Amino acid sequence: MDKMIAFCGLTCTECPAFLATQKDNNSERRKVAELWSKQFDAEFKPEDINCDGCLSESRRLIGHCEVCEIRKCGREKHVKNCAYCDDYACEKLNKFIDGAPDAKTTLEEIRKSL
Repeated sequence: MDKMIAFCGLTCTECPAFLATQKDNNSERRKVAELWSKQFDAEFKPEDINCDGCLSESRRLIGHCEVCEIRKCGREKHVKNCAYCDDYACEKLNKFIDGAPDAKTTLEEIRKSL
């Protein structure tokens, strides 16, 4: 499976929700729901764990991705991800990547190769 890098720089194809969805594995969905419920102090149910990735045309997205401003912006600008954007790194993205160093590293590596 090719890597899918979300607009924000997260690697969708490494996300446990994406993996559980692609495998259609309910046991993995339960594990992710339990883990994320504890980790994010929110209630996740196994049926909430369905995602085809940020770049997918599918309507199956996990939680925040459905309303993510970074995703919305990237889709409107028709970029592969934020590394390809002329406005990189905008305020919206900076707020996110300050708390997601792996995503920032991914986007920076992509920019170096452009």
